[in-house]
Amino acid sequence: MDLPKVDVKKILYATDLSENARFAFAYAVSLADLYNASITFIHVLPEVPDIIDKSVIGYISEARWEEIKSQNVEEAREAIIGKRRNHLAIRDALHQFSEDVRESRVGEGFVTDDIIVVRGNPVEEILKYSEERSCDLIVMGTHGHGTLADAMMGSTARRVLRRSAKPVLVVRLPAE
Repeated sequence: MDLPKVDVKKILYATDLSENARFAFAYAVSLADLYNASITFIHVLPEVPDIIDKSVIGYISEARWEEIKSQNVEEAREAIIGKRRNHLAIRDALHQFSEDVRESRVGEGFVTDDIIVVRGNPVEEILKYSEERSCDLIVMGTHGHGTLADAMMGSTARRVLRRSAKPVLVVRLPAE
């Protein structure tokens, strides 16, 4: 039996910016190092439901509300790349993790291809960018909360896993 050659050159790492998401990042870095692949980061800000939009617009103008939503997208992007002073915890956590990886020599071959912060449905955006960027693998974390939660198929990771045409590595994150 001939096995197909597995060639991973582009990894899409989906993060919710939580401390535990660094655990899944370790897998992304390890695989990137192993395959000499690049990593694209994606963080999706969920769309605000229309009912909230309409109630907020009752208090402030629609233009101001759109400006606030756009500002949140930019702040999340800047938090990932560490340009904002008021996001020191996220920047420091990513920086420290990066230093630990560098010191351990595990992540020597890892290159950041791009950092994407978008607003929308997390599942749809992750799937869309995995196709648009021709990613070979999606890496993301999930929180396991026991057998009842495992039976429920509602998490973003589970929906991505079910719908993706690309291989998906779902890393169970440690309990918070």
